[in-house]
Amino acid sequence: MTNPLPAEIAVAAPAVPRRLRVAVYKFSSCDGCQLQFLAAIGKHPELLAKVDFVHFLEASRAVEPGPYDVGFVEGSVTTAHDAERIREIRRECRTLVTIGACATAGGIQALRNWGKIEEFVAAVYATPAFIDTLATSTAIAEHVPVDFELRGCPIDTGQLVEILTALVVGRKPRVPSTSVCAECKAEGTVCVAVARGIPCLGPVTQAGCRAICPAHGRGCFGCFGPSDTANLVSLNLHYEAAGVPRDDLHRLVHGINAWAAPFRAEADRLVAPRGDEEAAP
Repeated sequence: MTNPLPAEIAVAAPAVPRRLRVAVYKFSSCDGCQLQFLAAIGKHPELLAKVDFVHFLEASRAVEPGPYDVGFVEGSVTTAHDAERIREIRRECRTLVTIGACATAGGIQALRNWGKIEEFVAAVYATPAFIDTLATSTAIAEHVPVDFELRGCPIDTGQLVEILTALVVGRKPRVPSTSVCAECKAEGTVCVAVARGIPCLGPVTQAGCRAICPAHGRGCFGCFGPSDTANLVSLNLHYEAAGVPRDDLHRLVHGINAWAAPFRAEADRLVAPRGDEEAAP
């Protein structure tokens, strides 16, 4: 279950200016958010004057021991080892930031949470007995306290630079909590739901992607997770009334952020028996 973005990140500027000691960790994920880290650093070398990446195996084999000022975590918890390891990381990091849909909502791999893990393992692996895994893929915040969540699949480099800057100076990060619809309006993109009848999760998805999919004539897939005021029931009842099949709407919400609480609840509602009492809240 994802947490709402807190009022401010739990870090204060040090009394004596120094370089922040930063660690970046990987759990079950595709590495895409870590690659965004490398892209951001490449475009903003001035950050390297303020930040020391002392544990970042995607970038360097050199590792310095903790504790660390900040830890960034990509990926979800899918094994018992992961669950223990994230507790150790939490103890090592003064501030913990989760990055990407896997870390903040379990990722696309959380689709396993609705199935039977034994059947998946038997179908994929020649020797299932060698596989040690949990039945679920879950967000980091389901296991340890998280100070800040940076959404996306992958995360946006501009938002990442904003977070790093906020950490360095000890101020509140300016990450938007509006919906993708606001980005469409800002970019002058015609609404695909209104103009073309394409089901779109833009009204219930947090901004951050600059509305890439609607700009190319496709509906939003919810890559940045639910917005603060997401009302998926109302949105999907509107789409149903317009003739969109429930199966299509279920596939739409049952995706990258499927285990985020609002998307999860709506996915379950869409496959539940239809009742006369059903109505938008």
